[in-house]
Amino acid sequence: MTISARAMDLADRVEAFVREVVFPYEHDPRRDHHGAPLDDLVMELREKARAAGVLTPHILPDGSHLTQRETAMVLIRSGLSPLGPLACNTNAPDEGNMYLLGHVGSAELKERFLRPMIDGRARSAFLMTEPAEWGGAGSDPSMMKTTCHRDGDHWVVNGRKAFITGFAGARVGIVMAKAEEGACMFLVDLPDPAIRIEAVPNTIDSSMPGGHATLTIDNLRIPAHQMLGKAGEGFQYAQVRLSPARLSHCMRWLGACIRAQEIATDYACRREAFGKALIDHEGVGFMLAENRIELRQAELIIDWCASVLDSGSLGTEESSMAKVAVSEALQRIADRCVQVMGGTGVTDRTIVEQVYREIRAFRIYDGPTEVHKWSLAKRIKREWKQAQDLA
Repeated sequence: MTISARAMDLADRVEAFVREVVFPYEHDPRRDHHGAPLDDLVMELREKARAAGVLTPHILPDGSHLTQRETAMVLIRSGLSPLGPLACNTNAPDEGNMYLLGHVGSAELKERFLRPMIDGRARSAFLMTEPAEWGGAGSDPSMMKTTCHRDGDHWVVNGRKAFITGFAGARVGIVMAKAEEGACMFLVDLPDPAIRIEAVPNTIDSSMPGGHATLTIDNLRIPAHQMLGKAGEGFQYAQVRLSPARLSHCMRWLGACIRAQEIATDYACRREAFGKALIDHEGVGFMLAENRIELRQAELIIDWCASVLDSGSLGTEESSMAKVAVSEALQRIADRCVQVMGGTGVTDRTIVEQVYREIRAFRIYDGPTEVHKWSLAKRIKREWKQAQDLA
């Protein structure tokens, strides 16, 4: 499947917008105590994106989505700045939540919850992960302890959630809980007094407004028609969201590392030491060369996985492989960029140190590397056993 001229033009316009409009905002002081951008900064950027015709560019006016390969072209470019995905409304968790609602939401739910998200006027949060000290769901969602039960024409939810990205300030929530029938998924308006923020811990990353909150859910009443699908189908819908959202992270952070490489290259070509430019020292030049190789490898594996998703496959195995390969490669790339720039690389004079921090967190978010490897190893063993049974 080829990438359309429309998508290529859109990607070019997103890149021009991020470079010309978003870059100057990277030192804007409108940040919270942890350095995350405040919503007034985000909304100002979104109005500029709207005027430039690059707001929510991966969703077309008729509500259809670009293909995953086309989406990659757009999201990589939006990721050239940590603020780019927020400005263009391609950021996590909103992009994944929009994808989910666009594919499985009813017409009524789309109009009520999805439309404000596509318009860039509402942020969202996905409430699945639970506190480790509570024994709840983390990398293993089957451990979910948040419960729900039917009460007339409502469902009542009780439990706790943790690391809920963007919750503070979000207007749309997707809540996962466990009923007798199995996992359930609900849409809720936020804020709701039944969902209380316990804490918003400081984390190594700081690109997402609203932080990563720990929550208590106390007798949250949700109208039955706000359930996605039927009781017990929650994990099924989570799978619809999982692989594309996982791959979207790879796309955005590849863009960030492309930018970090540009900054480190400029530094190495201008800075001199021991009688010549840094890049002319093999120890520095080789690091940038290795980065170029791994950037291209990351781009290729993203395109490969996207093509699998475009074929109609859930792409569970392929997205796990992409998540491992890309996140680990990008960590090496960001680390080399910091190293090339020396002392400057660990300051906030450029976005390089932030990219390094964000990528370190990315190796955990949407499944740690080790969980994906474990899942792949189980598949390898299962395929071996099947081959033995047929022999």
